[in-house]
Amino acid sequence: MKDKILKITVIILSLFGLLMIYSSSYIWADFKYNNPYKFVINQGIFLVIGIILMHVVSKIDYKLYKKHASIILLLGVILLILVLIPGLGIVRNGSRSWFGIGSLGVQPSELSKIALVIFVSKYLEKNDKDKKMTLNFILPILLVIMFSFFLIMLEPDFGTGMVIVLSLLVLIFITGTNFTIFIKLGILGLIGIVLLVIIAPYRLKRITSFLNPWSDPLGSGFQIIQSLYAIGPGGLLGFGFTSSRQKHFYLPEPQTDFIFSIISEEFGFLGVLIVSFLFITIFYRVVKISIDKEDLFGKYLSFGLSFMLIFQTLLNLAVVTGLIPVTGVTLPFISYGGTSLLVSMIEIGIILNIGSQK
Repeated sequence: MKDKILKITVIILSLFGLLMIYSSSYIWADFKYNNPYKFVINQGIFLVIGIILMHVVSKIDYKLYKKHASIILLLGVILLILVLIPGLGIVRNGSRSWFGIGSLGVQPSELSKIALVIFVSKYLEKNDKDKKMTLNFILPILLVIMFSFFLIMLEPDFGTGMVIVLSLLVLIFITGTNFTIFIKLGILGLIGIVLLVIIAPYRLKRITSFLNPWSDPLGSGFQIIQSLYAIGPGGLLGFGFTSSRQKHFYLPEPQTDFIFSIISEEFGFLGVLIVSFLFITIFYRVVKISIDKEDLFGKYLSFGLSFMLIFQTLLNLAVVTGLIPVTGVTLPFISYGGTSLLVSMIEIGIILNIGSQK
């Protein structure tokens, strides 16, 4: 029954996301493609596939992933390398992050999330007795994580990279690894972020626009300002479904990263509360499954996948409300993006299988 609640909540949230993709995109889709249903049809196809995948994956014994963890990781890394090759990977919005399949696209960085969580979970279980060895304990998986992060940053896809790194570091932390090592890693992380900003000055513009978006309202601060203009006037009940003003060529591609702004504008504070309740229900269930699991590999795998979903959601909400700089992270189950939806559904399917086994 409890697992059914998780599955039903995910489906409800995804169906609501499909409605919001239509509402937020039909103006832009009609203008660009002469088809107001362009985005909602694409996402609908992925949603049907995603629901089927979630059900199928929930029936697959999660211990099989442990057996083939190295192969799964290798395939993930190969895909991250192949997408960087011109002619194989296609460029969208300045990032070579997709394989093109007709009018649809597949993001290998999204698929690499699952591969990395499986590999790290197996490593943590295998070396559980040595977890107090601080740096010696985590150095091998840190190298794997940072190599994958390096490949993702070559695309570049900073948002997905950050979700992966944060989720896996927290997963390592909950194993009981010495806390002092994380302080050192935090310092190295800050140095790394500074270097990333120096290498790509546009990231500095994102930071300055986050601190004061009105300093460049038509440039780097444009998205944040338009997002806040959508959220602010929503009031208690919003303007009503399909009645958003910001989707009329003000907020760029509102069906993707900033779809939550449109939800707030059309359904107001009440709509935000309902969507938040659905997310909290999902998070509570996946974390509860993780806590209750006794098998260490299953526990770490469930926690890792749960953290991926939680951090991705929190980062997206923080961006659209202006709390952190723009990262390009989608809102799970709601934003337009087929690969993101499929991966989220697969993650839920794996967690459901973990929860179904004693």
